[in-house]
Amino acid sequence: MEIILLEKVTNLGNLGDKVTVKPGYGRNYLIPQGKAVVATAARLAEFEQRRADLEKKAAEQVAAAQARAATIEALKLVIRQKAGDEGRLYGSVSARDIADAATQAGVAIEKSEVRLPTGPLRILGDYEIRIQLHGDVTAVLALNLQPE
Repeated sequence: MEIILLEKVTNLGNLGDKVTVKPGYGRNYLIPQGKAVVATAARLAEFEQRRADLEKKAAEQVAAAQARAATIEALKLVIRQKAGDEGRLYGSVSARDIADAATQAGVAIEKSEVRLPTGPLRILGDYEIRIQLHGDVTAVLALNLQPE
């Protein structure tokens, strides 16, 4: 299925790219989310007329994400959890816990923006958590896990 991207999609392409994707991915995710349209001659012509507006909108989204990234990087987050004598947590700290703690600290972060490639945190200490705000903008959140 050939589609035209209406915004940058990570690992797929940039605004205005004509790409081929599996039909289910296009039909069930990209098109309903407003990230793409089916590539036809009429849609290509329509897209070229709207290109300037879409590029302006994309630039505004990147600027807003960079402003959020600056506030997130200034934040030093502390989470207190029950832990054993050796520094291992009795539970774990997940993406939801980090997002909730940051939101309580005054910086709105969604659970889906938190990246924990090695899974939940289970040991006390200092961590640098990556927050994916936009396809081009990633912030680093300083997190300190302390015992309760």
